[in-house]
Amino acid sequence: MTAVWQEQVSLKPYNTFGIDVKARYFTQAHDDDEVREALAQAHQRGLPVQVIGGGSNLLLTRDIDALVLHMASRGRRVLSDDGERVVVEAQAGEPWHDFVQWSLAQGFCGLENLSLIPGTVGAAPMQNVGAYGVEIKDVFAGLTALDRETGELRDFTLEECAFGYRDSVFKRNPGRWLILQVRFALSHELQAHLDYGPVRQRLAEQGVEQPTAQAISDAICSIRREKLPDPAELGNAGSFFKNPVVSAELVERIRSQYPGVVAYPQADGQVKLAAGWLIEQAGWKGYREGDAGVHRLQSLVLVNYGQASGAQLHALAQRIQADILERFGVELEMEPNLY
Repeated sequence: MTAVWQEQVSLKPYNTFGIDVKARYFTQAHDDDEVREALAQAHQRGLPVQVIGGGSNLLLTRDIDALVLHMASRGRRVLSDDGERVVVEAQAGEPWHDFVQWSLAQGFCGLENLSLIPGTVGAAPMQNVGAYGVEIKDVFAGLTALDRETGELRDFTLEECAFGYRDSVFKRNPGRWLILQVRFALSHELQAHLDYGPVRQRLAEQGVEQPTAQAISDAICSIRREKLPDPAELGNAGSFFKNPVVSAELVERIRSQYPGVVAYPQADGQVKLAAGWLIEQAGWKGYREGDAGVHRLQSLVLVNYGQASGAQLHALAQRIQADILERFGVELEMEPNLY
């Protein structure tokens, strides 16, 4: 099936900030053949290609003078099941949360802590997405990606992905690899991760004494819904800044002035700081300028109250970064990709 190209298409429905910028050309790929066809046609026309998934990790600051290729492939399947370990594969365009809920419905454990994360399966390895003590790397079994430089397919192992904190080889080589399918190693037996954040407390509040994977997922969904605004109601991209990892010496200097600093020692001797705590201490929580603002309940989340432009949100982010650097000596890094 030949993919249809459209011209001057608004990307407002394709990014969770709800930023209204236009793509010069736009098409959707429902399978690997349509991906190849779109890339080939763009190459023939001398057009750059910008690939998007769920648009939950984008801040669009201008119209995109390129072909925007929206990954719309769907499908999930069990590759192997020995009664204990299960390997499942999902297409890149699968909505992440739907895939998590499908896996739980099959009786597979491992993805429950990653419930209600926005975006698609194909985007998850890019950021090595993580929540509540679990990251993609902890359940990863491989992926297949198209090398846009050579047109060849390549299977990646865990080691080859070089996952780090919100990082991967794919993020460090933007535009080269187009992820097509991702595989996950899950289990029939639950190995519960309950000690990060208020998960255990929420389960207790719900009267759950022997949690199942689904119960953990439900608890995390309820926590996330309270903590993070629904992009369908208030434009946002979730956590806007990474939690910075800094030296122990810097943390001690901060603690001398702010005894309540939220810090997590790391195995290598460095310390991870809570970016949201830093931003809240600096007085940005609930700040609003026009339709660009910081969420009133979660200072790590920048929001679009309706008509904010990507440039306005980016300017606000830069002001926050400059203020945190001046106050604490800490550099905050944005999580969303900027275009």
